[in-house]
Amino acid sequence: MTITFPQALMRNFLGNSPVWYKQAIIGFLILNPILLMVAGPVVTGWTLIFEFIFTLALALKCYPLQPGGLLALEAIVIGLASPESVYHEVSGNLEVILLLMFMVAGIYFMKTMLLWIFTIILLKVKSKAMLSLLFSLSAAFLSAFLDALTVTAVLISVGVGFYSVYHKVASGKHYDHDHDHADDESVEETSRNDLEDFRAFLRSLLMHGAVGTALGGVCTLVGEPQNLLIAQKAGWDFIQFFVLMAPITMPVLVAGLLTCLILEKTRLFGYGVELPSRVRHILEDFAAEEEKKRTLRHKAELAVQVLVSIFLVLALAFHLAAVGLIGLTIIVLLTAFNGITEEHQIGKAFEEALPFTALLVVFFAVVSVIHDQHLFQPIIHAVLEMDLKDQPGFFFIANGLLSAISDNVFVATVYINEVAAALDAGEITRSHFDALAIAINTGTNIPSVATPNGQAAFLFLLTSALAPLIRLSYGRMVVMAFPYTVVMSIVGYIAVTVSLG
Repeated sequence: MTITFPQALMRNFLGNSPVWYKQAIIGFLILNPILLMVAGPVVTGWTLIFEFIFTLALALKCYPLQPGGLLALEAIVIGLASPESVYHEVSGNLEVILLLMFMVAGIYFMKTMLLWIFTIILLKVKSKAMLSLLFSLSAAFLSAFLDALTVTAVLISVGVGFYSVYHKVASGKHYDHDHDHADDESVEETSRNDLEDFRAFLRSLLMHGAVGTALGGVCTLVGEPQNLLIAQKAGWDFIQFFVLMAPITMPVLVAGLLTCLILEKTRLFGYGVELPSRVRHILEDFAAEEEKKRTLRHKAELAVQVLVSIFLVLALAFHLAAVGLIGLTIIVLLTAFNGITEEHQIGKAFEEALPFTALLVVFFAVVSVIHDQHLFQPIIHAVLEMDLKDQPGFFFIANGLLSAISDNVFVATVYINEVAAALDAGEITRSHFDALAIAINTGTNIPSVATPNGQAAFLFLLTSALAPLIRLSYGRMVVMAFPYTVVMSIVGYIAVTVSLG
């Protein structure tokens, strides 16, 4: 069928996104200039914020960089913000941008070590409850020092690897045969029940691990991008950040791990399915074959990654340099000593980080609109007039709710900027600022596990190649995250009000 040029343009606009979504974005772009003339910059600015949150909430329809970027560009064109104010926001958060660019890429070159760790845990631990606990705890520890997205990427790699191995064998093939593991037609009838149980087993394990990245990610300066952003505004180093957050993060960590055990024991919300014994034997045989193939060069590569990971922890703890520069150091050491010298090999490491880095700059453009139009000042002033002991709890709840439906980095950026401005204006004391900053950080990290929108690691898992294989949908992820959300949010709120109130 022949299409016209306007139809071709419309089909190309935002690619495969639904037509209604494209129409909504076009409608926003038409509405904003009209609204500016009719209702003024404040109403238009608030409208822009809700439009931007719309793009974040529907990230599965279209990555927010494109529609959100168009809205941000329009805001600058119509005068809601200036290029200079955007540049000021970006330059003021250079350390966060360097973190995303270099630290995430640096950890990419540690994947062999991380895969090795999680493979050992998966195959050596027979108890499902203990296995789930170790997966969650390992993900938490690694996310505290590395990066939640990379840890999630490793969990996905482990899941896809083992799923494809079993799917091949269940389809009557050998490990090294070509096979489409997305097609169940060739799976033998006797293996179908085991396949469904294996899917449920992997779903629960991956969700425990994803929640683990949130439990660990909130604890340290490098665990999540917004942590460094908040620490930068507050002037906290790695150790200081950990100590200040500990009264909230440690009780939440314990509560999260106990929830993991209870869910496995009660088998509620889709948890508790054991690994079928036939599947375990197949995976153990495969792992043994792979271990035989491991050469001295492979072992040397693994040893280098272990040593560099120890250096990474020490460099962060003693604040030897800006976090992003430590990440660049990791890239240089791992690539130099493990023989990764070609440009295209190095380029792959940046594929995960740079799209979100670009989106973060769009965040800063929207934050510039908020700052230039003073949109949040009335809200912040209203909160600051509340009783001092009630303010941290309110910030925890407000940041948590917004983070669950949009994006926790964006929410943290908005709130910490406003609170920092209040400190600079002399409206609050330094100790009160610290309390609110802690509440903002924990609020954006903990309740945001409610949906894939709030946690980048959850969204990454949902959009991965593994999700459809193990039948992990958006709705199922929300249901499986629900008990964690309730327990962690309640414990977090109580800890915030008791320790900061």
